[in-house]
Amino acid sequence: MKKSFRQSMAWLHTWAGLLLGWLLVAIFITGTSAYFREEITLWMQPELHDSTLQPDTVDKALAALNAKAPDARSWDISLPGPRHTAAELRWQPAKQPENEGRRRGEQMLMDADSGEIVSPRATRGGNFLYRFHFELYGIDRLWARLLVCLATLFMLIAIISGVITHKKIFKDFFTFRPGKGQRSWLDAHNATAVLALPYHFMITYSGLLLFMTLIMPWGIDAAYQGDRRAFFSEVFSRGEDAARPGAPEAMVAIGPLIEQTETRFGKPVTRIQISNPNRDNAQITLRVNRDPAVTDRQRGGDPTQVFLGNTGELIDTHIPANDPVSPGWRIYNFFTSVHMARFADPLTRWLFFLFGVAGCAMTITGMLLWVSKRTQQLRRDQQPDRALKMVNGLNMASITGLMLAIAAYFLANRLLPVTLEARESREIQVFFLAWLVSLVHGLLRPHRQGWVEQVGAATVLWFAVPIINMLTTESHLFSALAWQHPAIASFDLVCLILAGLGGYTLWRLQRKPVPAKPRRARPPRAANTSTTGQTPAGETQ
Repeated sequence: MKKSFRQSMAWLHTWAGLLLGWLLVAIFITGTSAYFREEITLWMQPELHDSTLQPDTVDKALAALNAKAPDARSWDISLPGPRHTAAELRWQPAKQPENEGRRRGEQMLMDADSGEIVSPRATRGGNFLYRFHFELYGIDRLWARLLVCLATLFMLIAIISGVITHKKIFKDFFTFRPGKGQRSWLDAHNATAVLALPYHFMITYSGLLLFMTLIMPWGIDAAYQGDRRAFFSEVFSRGEDAARPGAPEAMVAIGPLIEQTETRFGKPVTRIQISNPNRDNAQITLRVNRDPAVTDRQRGGDPTQVFLGNTGELIDTHIPANDPVSPGWRIYNFFTSVHMARFADPLTRWLFFLFGVAGCAMTITGMLLWVSKRTQQLRRDQQPDRALKMVNGLNMASITGLMLAIAAYFLANRLLPVTLEARESREIQVFFLAWLVSLVHGLLRPHRQGWVEQVGAATVLWFAVPIINMLTTESHLFSALAWQHPAIASFDLVCLILAGLGGYTLWRLQRKPVPAKPRRARPPRAANTSTTGQTPAGETQ
């Protein structure tokens, strides 16, 4: 135990941040990318880039479903939007096997311009990084989520103890002394921590709250007699199954129904659901997006209108009511919304992304500060011990190695053959292979030159991503700007920005002066000329 409360908190802050710090870096980086997971997935499927919504897209989608599944139990059409360009067509077959109570449907993608069914290259896209953020990869899902919860708990402890430890944290926020080694890392750590401190606390606490049924299941078990499936069925109810199919009968034109719905809500229709299509009891449900809100009290879903499929008669208009809901549900929904930025428009999503970058920087500078502090404590003639070398190598792999691996993942998407079997798995294998190589390299070269080599490799790979994209596809930065497609253009621009930051870091590492060789000890100076702060002989302190 330390001498004072603040010293105890400093010890707790250091070790809570270090023990699982490497995992926290990976969680923060992949979680930050998840704010644009749909845009990442879109970029990784260039076959869909030139698809745009047209006035006849719905008619073409209905024709495709009629040709593919005329006797399906239901159809579902998601129209193109700002974050996805193709029309997504899904259907429930009339006869299908049940898989542990979950209804499995079929789906395909349609070019919104031509109406052709497209088969883009197989990829996990941004969903791989998103899923890795909270359940890792290659290990049991339950244990992976428990490990992420433990790391998140350590992060929350580190944030609270850090605020207690740094009593001048807000004053130090305005202080930065570059080129001062340990002091510079501490200044950077303080600045990035204070810059988005409310965000750091919110994202950490809400991350734990999202897994409350995993880490604190006792209330649910008591209320539902251990049947957690019943709890989720009640909270996330999807409604009753559609009635059995009726007699065959043609459906009315859907265009006038869409116009009526868009006039009623003042928004474009984004989703079309048809139960029992081509039957006398068919129902057409048209949905528009609800107004985004952080404190969402609308538990009833999106605004919809429901029509009879054979006559076009309006039978229901659903507007989510601001009905009173339980405080617990409202709190849970609030933290879920802010954690996943479900309410965010593009500008707000970019703001969350920058806050996430600040969180990555806070975690990274904390890891580097630990190494810098212990390196400066060494004597000039003393070499780092094995533990310090291992921590430095792990830092290298978790920071530059992960960024290098993500760039390799994007490059694999462009360079692997489109028809390669299990292609999405091969992309992920490239990701982990690059990460493994960086780990081995970091452990073998845990010193400044190792950092130079990995930063240089990451810089080259990130710069290569938009270049290879331009050479292998017709959808690149310049064409995206011409098409006014911000999602695709932003991806290439971010890659170039990361390459520029890597180049600047590499320049700073290479221009840093090499520490001078240890000099021979000089004879002690006379007591009356001492300038070292030592007490002269014959005097008392």
